Amino acid sequence: MSILKQRVLVARAAILIMATCGLVTGYLLGRVLALQLAENGLDQYAKRTLVRDDASFLEASNLLSVLKDSQYPFCSDAEIAYFRELIFRSEYLRDAGRIQGGKIDCSTTAGHLVRPIGRFTPNSPKEDGLIPYSNLVPIRDASLKRAGLQLGTAYVVFGSHMPVDVGPFPMHLTLPLKEPARQQSDVTTGVTPGSVGPDQTTDGKVHLGDTLYATRCSTTHSDCVTASASVSDALHGEVEAIAGSTVVGGLIGIFFGIAFSSMYSRSRDLCQQLHRAVERDKLRVVYQPIVSMASGQIVGAEALSRWNDEDGNPVGPEVFIKIAEEHGFIGTITKAVVQHCLRDFAETIRKHPGFRLSVNVSAADLTSPSFLPMLDDSLKRAKVTSRSLVIEITERSTAEGEVAMEAIRSLRRAGHSIHIDDFGTGHSNLDKLLYLFADTIKIDKAFTRVIGTDSVTVAILPQILAMAKSLGLDVVVEGVETEYQADYFTPATEKMYGQGWLYGHPVPAEEFLGVLAQSLHRGLAPSDLPATRTANAGGLHIVGA
Repeated sequence: MSILKQRVLVARAAILIMATCGLVTGYLLGRVLALQLAENGLDQYAKRTLVRDDASFLEASNLLSVLKDSQYPFCSDAEIAYFRELIFRSEYLRDAGRIQGGKIDCSTTAGHLVRPIGRFTPNSPKEDGLIPYSNLVPIRDASLKRAGLQLGTAYVVFGSHMPVDVGPFPMHLTLPLKEPARQQSDVTTGVTPGSVGPDQTTDGKVHLGDTLYATRCSTTHSDCVTASASVSDALHGEVEAIAGSTVVGGLIGIFFGIAFSSMYSRSRDLCQQLHRAVERDKLRVVYQPIVSMASGQIVGAEALSRWNDEDGNPVGPEVFIKIAEEHGFIGTITKAVVQHCLRDFAETIRKHPGFRLSVNVSAADLTSPSFLPMLDDSLKRAKVTSRSLVIEITERSTAEGEVAMEAIRSLRRAGHSIHIDDFGTGHSNLDKLLYLFADTIKIDKAFTRVIGTDSVTVAILPQILAMAKSLGLDVVVEGVETEYQADYFTPATEKMYGQGWLYGHPVPAEEFLGVLAQSLHRGLAPSDLPATRTANAGGLHIVGA
């Protein structure tokens, strides 16, 4: 399969997968939003209904106080006419009349009854003498039963509690009292009395099974109002919101799919360019001085790799080192850097055996069976002893298992010094340092940067220095940029070394060797060393970073 075809397939697959994930996520979020909107709608519906219920209850109480003290004869034509006039003026009541022993003797609807209607069972009487009913029927039609109240022998019947503006989907209403013994009273449609449901005696919203509920309770009397709706009706009522969320999710998924395919394509391009750069020896290596904080002398250097892509754009080490690790050719870069170092400094190392050259290696290098033979062969060809080439490993490398640990011990046996890079940012501890027999720890620049601030990170530095002193370890402080930072460490121990822009920026070998010659022959102090800036002087650790 051609590279172009592979990229097209990856791009299409990424867009399809991301779009599908976006659609599904958008639909699910839209569904959640729709249910929340439905619950809020039910809650508002119950609240509006409760307001009407409170008003109707107040009106009923006031009207009953008038009816029970009527001056007209019991169920006379005059009294019925009087009751009809009051009901006509009422906003929430639909019928009134006289009731005794649960039987209606007369009403504004049926007039004077020769034979009383039914025997209606009341609910528990209230403290104020009001007797509530849930099944009053002023005429002989059981399908028209309503909730009502009785005071003395007078009674009233409520109208519907259903507000006019119900909502975008069917809502049902129940009005149970705050009394467990009382059965639910369905004042509209859709809820069967006595059906299993949520607690309808306290305020709240709940989703049970395929039904949504919202309950509001009165603060003036014992009624509660519960609005309910099926989930399917609620979702159907909010179909536009769900559709909009689904479309937005799909568009976002397509965007991320395009972005991913673009990043993948660029990564593949960079991967191939990096391969070609390594094969053609296009990687550059620069060197940053490591200085004794006690004497100010340059005692070594750290090798740092640099790379520009084929368009001449600099590619950060955090990018191309990760690419090399992910695609399995980090060892080739490590080999190229080692060969560059020995080619640039072999003569200097032979003349000045005390000079140390540091090379970063990755966890993959330590577990590679070809790494140690490559290192040994390169040193023999350059006629340089292993003690002059320092191996820097990160704390993460020590967590790669027994193979990596054995490689580190083999490096020690071969004469290499071991530096633990970026110390304090990983997983190192005292037991591990003892087990590794490391020579030096390098304090990460994250600690140096906060010297002189109120950051709690500063408090860790004395502990690290005390541990290093107790183990007899050398210390290299990274990221030293100011004299103030340097002064913080100088009194700590004779085995303190500094690395950072205060002492020098990473520069090519020819420039570094010139500065080194001045330092070795004239004994320049750190402040006298030139801090030559380069276009890529921003990063410190490349290989193995």
